[in-house]
Amino acid sequence: MKLNKVQASWYIPDNKPFDEAIKRTTHMSIAAHQDDIEIMAYDGILQCLGKEDAWFLGVVVTNGSGSARDGIYKDYTDEQMIEVRRLEQKKAAMIGEFGALALLEYTSKETKDPKNEDVVDDLERMLLLAQPDILYTHNLADKHDTHIGVTTKVIKALRRIPKELRPKKVYGCEVWRDLDWMLDEEKVQFDVSGHPNLAQALVEVFDSQIVGGKRYDVATIGRRAANATYAIAHKVDRADQIINAMDLTPLIENDSLDITDYTTSYIDRFKKDVFDRIKKMME
Repeated sequence: MKLNKVQASWYIPDNKPFDEAIKRTTHMSIAAHQDDIEIMAYDGILQCLGKEDAWFLGVVVTNGSGSARDGIYKDYTDEQMIEVRRLEQKKAAMIGEFGALALLEYTSKETKDPKNEDVVDDLERMLLLAQPDILYTHNLADKHDTHIGVTTKVIKALRRIPKELRPKKVYGCEVWRDLDWMLDEEKVQFDVSGHPNLAQALVEVFDSQIVGGKRYDVATIGRRAANATYAIAHKVDRADQIINAMDLTPLIENDSLDITDYTTSYIDRFKKDVFDRIKKMME
């Protein structure tokens, strides 16, 4: 399958023929950076683990050239970091038993550019070929501009596709802003309690980030544990690891829905909930 960037590549851990590997996809994640998939879409990896009728496809949009770096990576050039992060992501795909991995190799600047249609074109082609049932991407309240650039382009690509070929569910997951603030009844909560060794390994494999000064290994598992404990106030924990997500499916069921209005409506309802709780105690 031809992609726009010359450097773009595919990796199929079990060496199946390309068409067979992609068309078996049931769960798919489109993420901005190497390690975002493992942080936000771990539910999809677990859902496919060890199964013959469920396969995970990971897509990474950017090339990792802007990564923070320290330790042994402190003096690495952007080109060297691109190669390191490419290799780390392939290791994660092997550990997580992905059906396939696509590395699109765009820069963050290109990804954030609202006029860049090349990213949208690549995503449309992949979505049409894979036709996943479930799609995981970044949530629209994330505070990282590149993440928002990815998700808005994902929605643009999905809206080009005939409705009958679109995923059944699209979820916006936590990375650079958690979703604990959402109303409980509106959160999608993924119980990812199983395989703690795998959860840890998938994040720890990104050594350039951890040694480079970002303890994603500690923060990711810690947030999932916090989500589980603080999920319900007056009941015992029903899980020990939870990932929260925002349901983005309405945005591909109704193409006329405004993306900004849809996202800020969650914030409006959160604001009302805070106001009502305080007011009730003040009366």
